[in-house]
Amino acid sequence: MLISLVGLSGSGKTYISKLLTSYNPQIIHLDIDKIGHDIYNNQTVVNNLIKSFGKKVIKDGKVNRKALASIVFSSKEAMQMLEKITWSEMEKQIDMFIENNPNKIIILDWLLLPKTKYFKKSDLRILITAPYETRMTRAITRDSITEEEFKKRDNAAPILNEADFNYIINNDNLEQTQEEVRLIYDKSIIHR
Repeated sequence: MLISLVGLSGSGKTYISKLLTSYNPQIIHLDIDKIGHDIYNNQTVVNNLIKSFGKKVIKDGKVNRKALASIVFSSKEAMQMLEKITWSEMEKQIDMFIENNPNKIIILDWLLLPKTKYFKKSDLRILITAPYETRMTRAITRDSITEEEFKKRDNAAPILNEADFNYIINNDNLEQTQEEVRLIYDKSIIHR
């Protein structure tokens, strides 16, 4: 079983994933953002980033993600260029993870999942929402970014169509969120 978990920055995708994985050892979580971060260690990707964005995205021999983020969150064209450079390598790693876990319930967690083949292949699609201020506070604390950096990130995010999802969870009240996640688990995950 493949589950797509989608939400804007700070919505609580990781929290929801942890809840679900705590219910059943057959449920495993793949945070695609982490693959995206690790991909910056791939020399081919680094070379293509330098070609596309210049040496300003490199610091101490490594990709400076903050410098890169300031570029790509300010321009849709730059974001598309970054996606083109990184996506094929990321896709290989996601495919391998799925292939290596054939009997598991896999949660794929990523904002951009609706743009991928994995979203269409998913058995269950869950959208996580939270109020803007809540998301901003979470992201600033988690990522050590400024309010301005969060605004740029949020403005660059895709528009998510609620009709594309089986469930929508408003992750603002922890007790209510826990109840909703448990209901989804009981109704749509363990009874499949």
